[in-house]
Formats: sequence, C-alpha cells, structure tokens
Amino acid sequence: MPISNITKANAAVSTLPLALSIGDPAGIGPEVILSAYHELKGLVQPFFVVGGFDVLRGCNEALPVPCKIIAIAEASEAQEAFNDGLPVLLGADASYTPGKPGDEGAALALHSLAEAVRAVLLGKASGVATAPVSKSQLAKVGFDFPGQTEFLASVCGLAPDDAVMMLAGPTLRTVPLTVHVALSAVAGLISPELIQHKAAIVDAALKRDFGIASPRLAISGLNPHSGENGQFGDEEVRVIEPAIEALKSKGIDAFGPVPGDALFTKIMRPQYDAALCMYHDQALIPIKALEFDQGVNVTLGLPIIRTSPDHGTAFDIAGTGKADANAMIAAIRMAGQMARARVRA
Repeated sequence: MPISNITKANAAVSTLPLALSIGDPAGIGPEVILSAYHELKGLVQPFFVVGGFDVLRGCNEALPVPCKIIAIAEASEAQEAFNDGLPVLLGADASYTPGKPGDEGAALALHSLAEAVRAVLLGKASGVATAPVSKSQLAKVGFDFPGQTEFLASVCGLAPDDAVMMLAGPTLRTVPLTVHVALSAVAGLISPELIQHKAAIVDAALKRDFGIASPRLAISGLNPHSGENGQFGDEEVRVIEPAIEALKSKGIDAFGPVPGDALFTKIMRPQYDAALCMYHDQALIPIKALEFDQGVNVTLGLPIIRTSPDHGTAFDIAGTGKADANAMIAAIRMAGQMARARVRA
C-alpha cells in the first residue's frame, strides 16, 4: 500500500515501541542513536531503528559503544529484542561512510523516514523520532519538500499549514509561524488567519500531548519594539493585535505582541507555555542559545507523534566521537511522553 494512501484512522497511539529513522548515515545520526540506546535502555519504552543494519554495525565497530545490534523482521519483535540490544528492522541499507554523504545514504535516509512513519500509521509503533537529514542530499533522490515537517503533513493527508513546528527544551517552547522562507517575505505572509490557525493547533497540542490544561501562548512582535505604536512598522497594530483578540474571544489564553528582544528574558519565560514567533530565526535562536543540547523539534497537529533532535547532520564531526547524543535522547524521551499523554487523553 502506498504510504500516501494510509489514512489518519490508522494512526492509533498506544504503548507500542517507538520507530526511529536513521537520518543521513554519513552524519551523526547513527552514533547518537547508538549512544541513546546505551543511555536509555531500561528507562524508556522500547524503540527500534528502521533500516541501516550495516550502517549501525559499521558505526559501532568504528566508535565502540556498549551496544549489541539485533536484526528484526517485524516491528512486533522490538519489544522483546530491546532488552538485549538495539533492534533494527531489516530493509534498505548502505555503507558506513561518515562525513561523506552520497546518493546511497540519501536513499536510505528517505526509505527509513517513510517506513518509520508508515509503521506508526499502521499501528505498529506509537510514534517516530527522526535523526537529522540533509535536505540537499534528499533532493537528489526525489524528496520534493522543504523539510521533514512538510513531508509528514503530506503523508498524513494534511495541508502544509496544518503541521506546526515547535522547538522544545526543558524550560522553553517556541513556534515559528513562518519557517523556510526568505526574511523579506515574512511581513507579507503573516496574517491574522495564519496566527489564529497555528495558535489553535499549538493550544490543542499542548493540551493533548503535553498535559497542559490551560496553555498560555505568548505572541511575538515582528518589528523592533513591536513597532513602537506604528513608528517602526504597522504589522503589530494591523495584523498581530487583531489575531490575539480573536484568539482570546475563542477562549485561548494568548497575549502580546511581545517585543522579540524581551520575549526570552529570564523574567518573561515563566509567563508562557509556548512562544509563537513571526519567523524562523526569531524562534530557533533562543532555543539553540539556551538549550541546544536538549532541544527537540516536535511536529504538532499530526495524527501521529514525531520528534527530532534540533540539530543537523554535522557531517564535519561524524565518525570522530565528538557528537553529543543528548538532543536525540531528549527527542526519544519526549516522543514516549507524548504517546503516554495521548493514551491518557
């Protein structure tokens, strides 16, 4: 069955194992997955990797981590195998060539991502945690999406704006309302409808997936000093403030617009559960500055659970033993927590 034909009705969330996509095998994905298993074994619900058995075995030999790698033929075997080693679902594979990306590795990354999502949609896994991919490498093997978030929306039968990227760390959650677009285009893309639509998705997801009964949403300004009453731009008065009032009328606890230079101060951060930002860097810079090693990219609004470490492939350090697995560990933990939250909901 083509993955695009699988419906949202198949996406039952349970205590099944998590599926991990291997990411680009020439990046740090394989080694942070191995380290994550070593750190999390016995502490979280089981997980398995989709494809890349030879890659993971090669990585383990090159950078020894106390981790046995176990081949499985079906996702259902992961529960039992997890106690003895890292389960890897046999399928597509590649050579382990750290720091040397190529078409073979990109094809494995795409296969692993698609099949991990398929496992969740078919009710064989409770969620997916995706290791980092190279968008430019994926494009060479037919991946026609700006990123994994847009791909996930498509295979779940949703419009791109129905999948919302949230960056989450231990003390901060941020959401970029516009993502992979030029900064010069942002002002023309922001609208009251866009802000309301994405804020509603964030509000619902914080309730369902994070157990926050009454989420507080801070809405950022676009211009310096939130426009200073129109002196430095009128988007706050013309677009953002009407959206906030509309959200309040719908029972969503939103406030702002908060100037970007004040939104992430020590005083402000405890006052909200998520900050909705007007553009990519406004949301990602504070997460990466404050919580880089534990930052998780979460896709909200989907019928499935998806998390990912908030860093890239790091081809330059792949295979050197320098990669930090904490963000991958955080992504796996968060996916498991979200799965349990959906069961309780």
